[in-house]
Amino acid sequence: MTATDHAIELVHAAARAASEKLATKIIAFDVSEQLAITDAFVLASATNDRQVKAIVDEIEDKLREIGAKPIRREGERDGRWVLIDYGDVVVHVQHEEERQFYALERLWRDCPSIKLPADVTSNER
Repeated sequence: MTATDHAIELVHAAARAASEKLATKIIAFDVSEQLAITDAFVLASATNDRQVKAIVDEIEDKLREIGAKPIRREGERDGRWVLIDYGDVVVHVQHEEERQFYALERLWRDCPSIKLPADVTSNER
């Protein structure tokens, strides 16, 4: 089983939104083989708490435009690691320090990556 077309659409929209707010290290994984609760993860980093919140707001706005509403959101108050659950897709926006410490991409490295659109830039520093 692989991620659905709808999940891929949400991944691309979330990645584009994160890129527009200058998120770094934007990647996506198809976790549908490993998890029954979601098809894909999107990971993005930010340099500070304010940027984490700006990226989260942009992702929510862009996904709302295509009819997606989050089921739940966690970590927004602290602004260090915000998780937005859309059912088919879970978006993780992390402060760079949390990204390095928790290393989610290492945990999910056996899952296939999802190719992101060409207009998504990871803004590597």
